[in-house]
Amino acid sequence: MPLAEADAGALAWLFYTSGTTGRPKGAMLSHRNLAQMTFGYFSDVDDVAPDGRLLHAAPMSHGSGLYTFTHLAKAAAQVVPESGGFEAGEVLDLLESHASVSFFAAPTMVKRLAEAAIARGAPATGLQTIVYGGGPMYLEDLRLATAALGPRLAQIYGQGESPMTITALSKRHHADHAHPRHLERLQSVGLPQSAVEVTVRDPAGRALPAGEIGEVCVRGDVVMSGYWRDPQASAAALRDGWLWTGDLGAFDGDGFLTLKDRSKDLIVSGGSNIYPREVEEVLLRHAGVAEASVVGRPDPEWGEAVVAFIVARGAAPDRAELDRLCLDHIARFKRPKEYRFVERLPKNNYGKVVKSELRAMLGAAAPGPLR
Repeated sequence: MPLAEADAGALAWLFYTSGTTGRPKGAMLSHRNLAQMTFGYFSDVDDVAPDGRLLHAAPMSHGSGLYTFTHLAKAAAQVVPESGGFEAGEVLDLLESHASVSFFAAPTMVKRLAEAAIARGAPATGLQTIVYGGGPMYLEDLRLATAALGPRLAQIYGQGESPMTITALSKRHHADHAHPRHLERLQSVGLPQSAVEVTVRDPAGRALPAGEIGEVCVRGDVVMSGYWRDPQASAAALRDGWLWTGDLGAFDGDGFLTLKDRSKDLIVSGGSNIYPREVEEVLLRHAGVAEASVVGRPDPEWGEAVVAFIVARGAAPDRAELDRLCLDHIARFKRPKEYRFVERLPKNNYGKVVKSELRAMLGAAAPGPLR
């Protein structure tokens, strides 16, 4: 059967956002958008051999499904785990059974796979590339994954609105240990991809120079045309030809973009901006902290107070130790005023922490003194 003709601008996919900051919205993606996304992968992320494999370890409704196009374009095979989900042991088994395997994974999945590989002593011989994205990859977790899985990690920063195509941090950059700013680059999301323009702008729309924090904006043929049946949200996201991502970040002098946080997650305490990820990175240095997520709660004196939700590794660490760790690495006003130990962090199907649920937990709790 011959291929059907299609208008490049015609709607091809309604890609629903993950909904971590509100109700999911359907990003309208055209055939052109998906083609540019695919070309961007080949240009800036990785190659695909005809005998390669794409492993769907993450939901196909999200990043993993978008990468089907890269492997379809090269007539490469797709592998779907029998479990239908992510099981670290099953993934390791598949990496022993197949060669030239690539897959997309959220950072939490990468961490679980690395821990399982270390526990099993599995070399993951069939692994070509793990492309991680969809949430913050903390430096300590990245070091763990590199030690367990080797130099096979690449990062993409994208959104459903600009699918998988804003910036990329290549395997080469991950492995460039000799660079004097290697650790800084590992904490970035890399360089703008070839198919897009990326700027950082202030609320008035002015482009900011390197080193200044603003909202990340992107434009190019990969950007959606708008949200399905939501003109108000479309007008808010698409302004003057640019997609306003809602993410706060800053470029360095070499063009590497570092994300600070979602604009909705920014904490303002005593008139000072606090970026939760910076605090989370410090807390994760403690051997007794398995996971950490930081949010702000209303405070009558300071506007907002920093609260850290922590999943302990074994016994809960002493609060005084966490305080000391924070005071040694960040400014005093950024230190959490309260630590809450929980069995697990609320996450959506893509592995992202749903901070709105954490804030709701704070709102439901009886008010009391900060501790």
